[in-house]
Amino acid sequence: MKTSMNRRHLAAMAVGLALAGSVASAATSDEVQVLKNTQAHRDALFAGDAKALDKLCAPQLSYSHSDAHVEDKATFIANATKPTTKWLSLTYDDITVRVVGSAAIVRFHFVGENQTGDKKSQANLAILMIWQKQGTQWKLLARASTKL
Repeated sequence: MKTSMNRRHLAAMAVGLALAGSVASAATSDEVQVLKNTQAHRDALFAGDAKALDKLCAPQLSYSHSDAHVEDKATFIANATKPTTKWLSLTYDDITVRVVGSAAIVRFHFVGENQTGDKKSQANLAILMIWQKQGTQWKLLARASTKL
Protein backbone atom coordinates (compact mmCIF):
# COMPACT_ATOMS: atom_id res chain seq x y z
CA MET A 1 0.00 0.00 0.00
CA LYS A 2 1.36 3.42 -0.95
CA THR A 3 0.73 6.28 1.45
CA SER A 4 2.04 9.77 1.97
CA MET A 5 3.23 10.62 5.45
CA ASN A 6 1.34 13.53 6.89
CA ARG A 7 -0.01 14.45 10.31
CA ARG A 8 -3.01 12.15 9.89
CA HIS A 9 -0.68 9.32 8.95
CA LEU A 10 1.42 9.97 12.07
CA ALA A 11 -1.69 10.03 14.26
CA ALA A 12 -2.93 6.77 12.75
CA MET A 13 0.49 5.17 13.28
CA ALA A 14 0.52 6.33 16.90
CA VAL A 15 -2.95 4.90 17.51
CA GLY A 16 -1.98 1.65 15.78
CA LEU A 17 1.17 1.35 17.86
CA ALA A 18 -0.74 2.12 21.05
CA LEU A 19 -3.30 -0.57 20.20
CA ALA A 20 -0.59 -3.12 19.50
CA GLY A 21 -0.76 -4.01 23.19
CA SER A 22 2.29 -5.93 24.24
CA VAL A 23 4.81 -3.61 22.57
CA ALA A 24 7.01 -1.96 25.17
CA SER A 25 5.91 1.62 25.76
CA ALA A 26 9.48 2.97 25.32
CA ALA A 27 9.80 1.34 21.88
CA THR A 28 6.36 2.60 20.89
CA SER A 29 7.22 6.11 22.04
CA ASP A 30 10.54 5.96 20.20
CA GLU A 31 8.95 4.77 16.96
CA VAL A 32 6.40 7.57 17.12
CA GLN A 33 9.12 10.15 17.82
CA VAL A 34 11.26 8.90 14.92
CA LEU A 35 8.21 9.12 12.63
CA LYS A 36 7.59 12.68 13.82
CA ASN A 37 11.23 13.60 13.24
CA THR A 38 11.11 12.08 9.76
CA GLN A 39 8.05 14.23 8.97
CA ALA A 40 9.80 17.26 10.47
CA HIS A 41 12.78 16.53 8.20
CA ARG A 42 10.49 16.52 5.15
CA ASP A 43 8.83 19.74 6.27
CA ALA A 44 12.17 21.48 6.93
CA LEU A 45 13.63 20.30 3.62
CA PHE A 46 10.53 21.48 1.74
CA ALA A 47 10.61 24.87 3.49
CA GLY A 48 14.39 25.29 3.27
CA ASP A 49 14.45 25.79 7.05
CA ALA A 50 18.10 25.70 8.17
CA LYS A 51 17.28 26.05 11.89
CA ALA A 52 14.89 23.09 11.84
CA LEU A 53 17.36 20.92 9.90
CA ASP A 54 20.13 21.87 12.33
CA LYS A 55 17.97 20.81 15.27
CA LEU A 56 17.14 17.43 13.66
CA CYS A 57 20.65 16.46 12.53
CA ALA A 58 23.48 15.03 14.60
CA PRO A 59 26.80 16.90 14.52
CA GLN A 60 28.31 13.71 13.02
CA LEU A 61 25.83 13.59 10.12
CA SER A 62 26.85 11.72 6.96
CA TYR A 63 24.39 12.65 4.19
CA SER A 64 24.85 10.61 1.02
CA HIS A 65 23.17 11.51 -2.27
CA SER A 66 22.17 9.21 -5.13
CA ASP A 67 25.08 10.50 -7.25
CA ALA A 68 27.43 9.20 -4.50
CA HIS A 69 28.58 12.57 -3.12
CA VAL A 70 28.58 12.79 0.66
CA GLU A 71 28.01 15.88 2.77
CA ASP A 72 28.65 16.65 6.41
CA LYS A 73 26.03 18.47 8.47
CA ALA A 74 27.10 22.02 7.60
CA THR A 75 27.37 21.31 3.87
CA PHE A 76 24.05 19.45 3.77
CA ILE A 77 22.20 22.30 5.50
CA ALA A 78 23.84 24.97 3.35
CA ASN A 79 22.99 23.13 0.13
CA ALA A 80 19.47 22.14 1.23
CA THR A 81 18.54 25.71 2.09
CA LYS A 82 19.94 27.60 -0.89
CA PRO A 83 17.45 30.32 -1.81
CA THR A 84 17.96 29.54 -5.51
CA THR A 85 16.35 26.09 -5.20
CA LYS A 86 12.73 25.50 -4.20
CA TRP A 87 10.80 22.26 -3.72
CA LEU A 88 7.54 22.33 -5.67
CA SER A 89 6.38 18.98 -4.25
CA LEU A 90 7.88 16.46 -1.84
CA THR A 91 6.43 13.29 -0.34
CA TYR A 92 7.86 10.51 1.80
CA ASP A 93 5.84 7.37 0.94
CA ASP A 94 5.80 3.79 2.26
CA ILE A 95 7.67 4.61 5.47
CA THR A 96 8.96 1.86 7.71
CA VAL A 97 10.62 2.39 11.09
CA ARG A 98 12.54 -0.16 13.12
CA VAL A 99 14.02 0.87 16.46
CA VAL A 100 17.02 -1.20 17.57
CA GLY A 101 18.36 0.00 20.90
CA SER A 102 19.52 3.60 20.49
CA ALA A 103 19.30 3.46 16.68
CA ALA A 104 16.35 3.62 14.33
CA ILE A 105 16.30 2.42 10.73
CA VAL A 106 13.90 4.37 8.52
CA ARG A 107 13.20 3.52 4.88
CA PHE A 108 10.86 5.30 2.48
CA HIS A 109 10.18 6.33 -1.09
CA PHE A 110 11.16 9.97 -1.70
CA VAL A 111 9.25 11.61 -4.56
CA GLY A 112 9.54 15.27 -5.41
CA GLU A 113 10.02 18.03 -7.90
CA ASN A 114 12.27 21.02 -7.36
CA GLN A 115 13.21 24.09 -9.32
CA THR A 116 16.53 25.90 -9.62
CA GLY A 117 16.13 29.02 -11.74
CA ASP A 118 14.19 27.93 -14.84
CA LYS A 119 15.21 24.27 -14.52
CA LYS A 120 12.86 21.72 -12.93
CA SER A 121 14.14 18.37 -11.67
CA GLN A 122 12.33 15.22 -10.62
CA ALA A 123 13.45 13.07 -7.68
CA ASN A 124 12.41 9.43 -7.35
CA LEU A 125 14.56 7.81 -4.68
CA ALA A 126 14.74 4.98 -2.16
CA ILE A 127 15.95 6.47 1.12
CA LEU A 128 17.63 4.91 4.13
CA MET A 129 17.92 7.07 7.24
CA ILE A 130 19.65 6.13 10.46
CA TRP A 131 18.49 8.04 13.51
CA GLN A 132 20.38 7.83 16.80
CA LYS A 133 19.05 8.61 20.25
CA GLN A 134 21.45 11.18 21.69
CA GLY A 135 20.40 11.90 25.25
CA THR A 136 16.62 12.17 25.02
CA GLN A 137 16.51 13.36 21.39
CA TRP A 138 16.48 11.38 18.15
CA LYS A 139 19.01 12.88 15.72
CA LEU A 140 19.58 12.07 12.05
CA LEU A 141 22.99 10.40 11.95
CA ALA A 142 23.13 9.09 8.39
CA ARG A 143 21.16 9.16 5.16
CA ALA A 144 21.69 7.32 1.88
CA SER A 145 19.67 7.40 -1.32
CA THR A 146 19.36 5.30 -4.45
CA LYS A 147 17.75 6.42 -7.72
CA LEU A 148 14.69 4.45 -8.72
